[in-house]
Amino acid sequence: MSDLTWSSATNGWGPVERDRSNAEQAAGDGTPLTVNGTVYAKGLGTHAASSVAYYLGGSCSSLTTAVGVDDEVTTKGSVVFQVWRDSSLVADSGKMTSADPAKQLSVDLTGALEVRLVVTDAGDGVDYDHGDWGGPRLVCA
Repeated sequence: MSDLTWSSATNGWGPVERDRSNAEQAAGDGTPLTVNGTVYAKGLGTHAASSVAYYLGGSCSSLTTAVGVDDEVTTKGSVVFQVWRDSSLVADSGKMTSADPAKQLSVDLTGALEVRLVVTDAGDGVDYDHGDWGGPRLVCA
């Protein structure tokens, strides 16, 4: 999905990064997407609170991705990853910290007009909340 054009994107600190972690405020200043030692060549680097939306037009059937807090924040940061299909929440990672391995999310998008990838601050503030979407993949007709 990092090769696709999103319809909208908001990010809590700097821009949403393609194939890089969020890092600081400048575009392209991140490091490789890395969650608990696993490096992802493709994906999105975000910072809570963030939302990245893609228009699907009903042509995609599923989304799979690994999610987690980027290793660059070491022992800090906690986030929740959510996937929204149109106006319905279809996946929620629960609270994740830098100590957690990546979680795999898989959702049915059949007939969806839009998918939104959301990262929240897990209710405890946004400091160090660098959330990685590792290898997000859409299956479309």
